[in-house]
Amino acid sequence: MSEPRKLVIAIDGPAGAGKSTIAARLAHKLGYINLESGAMYRALALKAIRSDTSFDDEPALLHLAENSRIQLQPTSNANRVLLDGLDVSSRIRERDVTEAASRVSVHPKVRQWMVARQRTLGEGGGVIMEGRDIGTKVFPDADVKIFLDAQPEVRQSRRILQRGAEEDREQARREAAALLERDMRDRTRTVSPLVPAEDAEIIDSSHMSVDEVVARAEQLARAKLSQ
Repeated sequence: MSEPRKLVIAIDGPAGAGKSTIAARLAHKLGYINLESGAMYRALALKAIRSDTSFDDEPALLHLAENSRIQLQPTSNANRVLLDGLDVSSRIRERDVTEAASRVSVHPKVRQWMVARQRTLGEGGGVIMEGRDIGTKVFPDADVKIFLDAQPEVRQSRRILQRGAEEDREQARREAAALLERDMRDRTRTVSPLVPAEDAEIIDSSHMSVDEVVARAEQLARAKLSQ
């Protein structure tokens, strides 16, 4: 008996829409690997910070990428991210890296390099990849495409709530406010702007629970598998 076909599932959307959470839970339900493309850009941005490479110097950033080893190791909760063999999973979530990744990712040659790596990671199927251009550029032929969105104020609130009670809430509010700036940069960049693929299922999670969103995404995947 042949093994069941494994899907490539693309989840795109802006920051704070819940992509990482949904992708991780859906991957667990389906027994798939969750590949977080944003973590790859964050890892490169961290290396740029550490090497004092300008975020505006495309040739230097491409050279940095070509001489970097970025690995994603899926776990039960989230990806473990290794940069040149070192675990940077926590460091790449910090604000300076987040902002740097948004700037690094606008360069066409850097994105081309990243897309090639991402396609290699997902070529065998059985993967859920989330990011901002997965369904439009990385895997335009993905079996299931989801564009996960939410109203800006909802996404800002979620980002604030991600901080624990002991965290600097004012810092969290500043980060939440930066979402709008990142949205503008992602949606208006000339290469791979943040837009839904024409055949994507758009899910507005503004008034949905995580379980409801996961259930809808799983429904789409199961429907494709049954075809």
